[in-house]
Amino acid sequence: QVQLVESGGDWVQSGGSLRLSCAVSGFSLRWYTVGWFRQAPGKEREGVGCISSADGSIYYEDSVKGRFTISRDRAKNTVFLQMNSLKVEDTAVYYCNLRETVPGGDEYWGRGTQVTVSS
Repeated sequence: QVQLVESGGDWVQSGGSLRLSCAVSGFSLRWYTVGWFRQAPGKEREGVGCISSADGSIYYEDSVKGRFTISRDRAKNTVFLQMNSLKVEDTAVYYCNLRETVPGGDEYWGRGTQVTVSS
């Protein structure tokens, strides 16, 4: 059974930093992406960025480019989201997503971790 567990969410002041972790277990997929999404109160869930298993390529949404960094520890099956220069508008529940990148592939979500940025 695939499980994704996020951790690292916290309260931080504007301009601060946090590192989120997504521990993935129970899978044996070869071709997949692990992505970070977020959902602010009253808003739709939006993508933040993702990393590909194929070549390690990383994609970021424009809103976080230059501030957020995705990395992975393959030995620990963990993906990280380093968030710097946090803004109040980054406040959201952050979710980890694993998507199998083959036709009809499965998709899995974690339960999320709360990030609150205050001014």
